[in-house]
Amino acid sequence: MIDIPAGELVLDGRRTRVEGFLLAAFPVTREQYLSVCGEVPAGPQKPGVPVTEVSWLDAVRFCDELSRAEGFTPCYTPGTSPDAEDTAADGTSGGYRLPTEAEWEHACRAGTSGVRYGDLDAIAWYRGNSGGEVHDAGTREPNAWGLHDMIGNVWEWCWDLYDPKVYGPYRVFRGGGAHDRSWSCQASARRKSHPTFRIDDLGFRVARSHTLGR
Repeated sequence: MIDIPAGELVLDGRRTRVEGFLLAAFPVTREQYLSVCGEVPAGPQKPGVPVTEVSWLDAVRFCDELSRAEGFTPCYTPGTSPDAEDTAADGTSGGYRLPTEAEWEHACRAGTSGVRYGDLDAIAWYRGNSGGEVHDAGTREPNAWGLHDMIGNVWEWCWDLYDPKVYGPYRVFRGGGAHDRSWSCQASARRKSHPTFRIDDLGFRVARSHTLGR
């Protein structure tokens, strides 16, 4: 886990404060997902690639299972709604969780202000260099804070609702994937889908708040 400093950014036209937090240096891999959950979704049979074909609800369940495995109090209280409208979060629990959208972009930028934190071919697997497949995590250059694959390889689920007044329960994902053109692989690029949505270039990485909660 990388210690991300506090900071500010403009998100959706609003200046937003981000407190310091912890974020995984890599997206969750198939090997990690299997070790925690005992099974892994369909996808490339390579243990080091980011896990894909995972829904937002799958990612939330993984976070809670990983918290239990490491002795932390789970962050989430799952509900019964397939729309995840009754899933509750306690960010002070000390458990693993999904980053918020503001946390994700702040961490991705790592103090930079451009469309991305480096040369696209050097930092990301995208349509121009991926050969149409997701690659092992951590095989492109990291950003200044040591985070790999924040842009390209796989999109990453965030906690936030996209725009509940317009899109209801749809959740945000960020970062661009191995099948995307350059304009989708930017620090500010946003997409959305239903929390049960699964696809072959959408994964996640885990965060933790600065707390010793157990």
